[in-house]
Amino acid sequence: MTPLAPHLAAFFQVRLPVERQVSPHTLSTYAYAFQLLLRFAHLRLGIRPSALYLEQIDAPLILAFLEYLEVERQNSPISRNARLAAVKSFMRFIEYRVPSAIEQVRRILAIPEKRSDQKLVTHLTVSEMKAVLDAPDPHTRSGIRDRAMLHLGFTAGLRVSELVGLRLDDVTLQSSTSIVLVRGKGRRERALPMTRETTEAIRGWLAVRGSACVPELFLNARRSQLTRAGFEYVLDKHVRAASAFCPSLAA
Repeated sequence: MTPLAPHLAAFFQVRLPVERQVSPHTLSTYAYAFQLLLRFAHLRLGIRPSALYLEQIDAPLILAFLEYLEVERQNSPISRNARLAAVKSFMRFIEYRVPSAIEQVRRILAIPEKRSDQKLVTHLTVSEMKAVLDAPDPHTRSGIRDRAMLHLGFTAGLRVSELVGLRLDDVTLQSSTSIVLVRGKGRRERALPMTRETTEAIRGWLAVRGSACVPELFLNARRSQLTRAGFEYVLDKHVRAASAFCPSLAA
């Protein structure tokens, strides 16, 4: 049996950042996919991630994982395919490192992507956006943080990975025009101006953020970087609260 941990560590520490020089966005996306996979494997097999063997990450497990994403997490086919792409990238890495796993790799690489219709991206109305922005409690630390995140995400049009990946030094607050530096897909950077309301919301968060061992702008309750899953939970909570005053959000 082949321990999974050394190969997974080499994939994320050497293969992706050094050999392939992938962008931080891609690295974050792949890491999140494996966080979900390892959590699923633990629940299904009853084995901690550090004790998993490569042979246990086989095609039946991956197929069950993809079904779990669609049924229980209600991921779209696009998200499902993105998680599968991360797994396949790892398996292509494995086929040159572990010759005995070639048949296992072949079966996983043969798993097809799921076709999906390209849907028109919907948008929030002004009243819906205002209802969500007003949902966080402005008298609590988490509410101040959430309001700042939502303001910045809405007005700058940021992806979740871009929002949670922002660092303190990416934000420049000025009396005239405040700027946020965003690092997006493909290592592209863009500097975006912030509205007065967003600037004030960010100032409010910085006043209560406090010190932390991580450089990211937005922190979770443990003063670590807020994750994608953490932001999704926050957003879902405030959308549900806002839907009581704006029923169209529940549609």
